[in-house]
Amino acid sequence: MYKIVEARNVGLNIKQFTIEAPRIARKQKPGQFLILRLHEKGERIPLTIKSSDPAAGTVTVVVQGIGKTTMMMNSLEAGDSILDIVGPLGRPSEIEMYGTAVILAGSVGTAMALPTANALKRAGNHVVFIEGARGKEMVVFEDEVRAASKETYIMTDDGSYGEQGLVTKKLNDLIAAGRHIDFVLAVGPVPMMRAVAQITGPLGIKTMVSLNSIMVDGTGMCGGCRVLLGNTSKFACVDGPEFDASLVNFEVLMQRNQMYRDKECESLHEFEEHRAEELAELRAELAEKEKEVARLAAELAEEERVAHATEPSGKDALHV
Repeated sequence: MYKIVEARNVGLNIKQFTIEAPRIARKQKPGQFLILRLHEKGERIPLTIKSSDPAAGTVTVVVQGIGKTTMMMNSLEAGDSILDIVGPLGRPSEIEMYGTAVILAGSVGTAMALPTANALKRAGNHVVFIEGARGKEMVVFEDEVRAASKETYIMTDDGSYGEQGLVTKKLNDLIAAGRHIDFVLAVGPVPMMRAVAQITGPLGIKTMVSLNSIMVDGTGMCGGCRVLLGNTSKFACVDGPEFDASLVNFEVLMQRNQMYRDKECESLHEFEEHRAEELAELRAELAEKEKEVARLAAELAEEERVAHATEPSGKDALHV
């Protein structure tokens, strides 16, 4: 059981959670993710770790409510618990001194890109962060983005905040202005990452993308997160999630991500119709699990106490 210690809304259908997970907090590195499950029959969903606090034993993740599980997750509050969490998973981001590093992130992808942006800045890079969103209500973590970069640009589709246009428009503007770019990281919707790759590929700019493919176990066993790099298959969970954008077959990735779209829509519709009942069942199940965990902990403590009490003292052991 993993206790939620803080939950707050940060944007339209976007919520940030700080969760007790001390072992993950001690080992997490930029670019890595975790997989969580809300209940026994629940879906396992991967979430990039936005930050960790080893001293407090907590990790922070950001969830955009777009399907049944993410909508259910965003209905939870501080004090609620999550049944299972495994992590940190995946390969950490490659942090080097590149020179000028441009980060492009869309909405919730901003949370995923922030740890890497901070690490690149600490390594001495001139970090340019381009954050995109559909509108002002979906611009998130602007203060943290500005702190993680030397230059910050906010782009919105409707022009309600920052500059109007896509993140790729600003990338093209920088290139057209003669800016020398040594490294690019794109995190967000697949069409955005593909568009970035189409811009940087012909220019020979080293570009990495963080792939949000379907995952189940997160250890490379199920094959659900298979991605094609040229003619080679890789698994996003163990070989990624970051890959060389010039090698990624984005068309196959989009096809695989849409395989269960009908089922996802059906599950979301059912959840919306029975939200209150399902949340009540979830909290009841977790409450029973917490009681079970407490009972097992008490039994273990009693066994240890009895074992310690029946151990012979040093004098008795010597006499025997």
